[in-house]
Amino acid sequence: MTNELLSMIKKKYEKDIVKFLRDIVAIPSESCREKKVAQRIKEEMKKVGFDSVKIDKMGNVIGRIGKGKTVIAMDAHIDTVGVGNTDLWKWDPHKGKVEDGNIYGRGAVDQKAGMAGMVYAGKVIKDLELTGDYTLYVTGTVQEEDCDGLCWQYLYKEEKIKPDCLIITEPTNTNVYIGQRGRVEIGISVSGRSAHGSAPERGDNAVYKMSRIVSAIEKLNGTFMDSDDPVLGKGTVAVTYIDCKTPSLCAIPDGSYIHLDRRINMSEPKKKVLKQIRDAIKEMSVKAKVEILTYDTPSYTGLSYPTEKYYPAWAMPEGHPLVKAGLQTSRDLYGKKVKPGIWTFSTNGVATRGMFDIPTIGFGPGNEKFAHTVNEHVPISHLLEATAWYALFPKNFLKIKGDKK
Repeated sequence: MTNELLSMIKKKYEKDIVKFLRDIVAIPSESCREKKVAQRIKEEMKKVGFDSVKIDKMGNVIGRIGKGKTVIAMDAHIDTVGVGNTDLWKWDPHKGKVEDGNIYGRGAVDQKAGMAGMVYAGKVIKDLELTGDYTLYVTGTVQEEDCDGLCWQYLYKEEKIKPDCLIITEPTNTNVYIGQRGRVEIGISVSGRSAHGSAPERGDNAVYKMSRIVSAIEKLNGTFMDSDDPVLGKGTVAVTYIDCKTPSLCAIPDGSYIHLDRRINMSEPKKKVLKQIRDAIKEMSVKAKVEILTYDTPSYTGLSYPTEKYYPAWAMPEGHPLVKAGLQTSRDLYGKKVKPGIWTFSTNGVATRGMFDIPTIGFGPGNEKFAHTVNEHVPISHLLEATAWYALFPKNFLKIKGDKK
């Protein structure tokens, strides 16, 4: 069945899947600018036969197949990062170039390929009557690159989509992934006192204060241990931005600010993270304001849905029925046992599993190491395998979920 399915997808659907992916790669869709690509995805969902398709007030695309008891969701974010310096690209980042069995362009692997695979998995499910006692939601979500998980906070709380399980289609190199470190965005501010640059002793230099904090943060990063979390590994902290306020380039700065990217594992709750930072600063004898930041940028529809920039780590136990179903689907496709992995980066799973405890795993085409690079691409073979995996998964989940009972 599975070999026949892959052969059939290649023969019958490859041309359409590749064209669709190239179309959506060709539409620029940086965070908060996803309107055109959302409309194109909605159009394709209707074309291939989804039972219902809509775009919600935040701008997420929601396609549905079936009305069964078990609710399964599959998700791809449809926004991308920017392209940066176009001179560094070998190909136009918005053409979806095909060469040597790959599709190139911004968003090809992160993660419009997952979106294309899900949409055509819906067609395969319909055409081959792979439906069952389940409802499948396929979501194309917005603003993930700016604020991962915000879209699913909205879908869960406002659209009331509360699935029994969720598949994230971020790139996994066609492996099953079961978790990721979380992250916290932290701002640190210090105040000083301005004076003329010719007499620095009359002032209180905020940059000098902040430099001591930066050293403390660098030292703190060296204290984290892999043993803190045997699944997700050690946390990290990095200064990713620094600024100062000064009346003049001939004056002592009276304010300074840094931004921290703090990656966290399952053993690092919010209170612990903040205490570590504050204790490190205290050792430097510097008074500073430490705060977790808030995201409130409106989506392309104009909707603002504020959230704290705290994104929990999450991991699934390998014995969970969802993980078993994902691994079984991979065995069906590849005929061999596979071991699950984890993402290096963050995903919408910070909301689905981290906040709402929805069983969540990942399976996606392409290698995550090409995300955000000028060589971003996805193999067409991965795209077809992912389409087959998404089409096969629901029935495997129903069976294994039923076996548990």
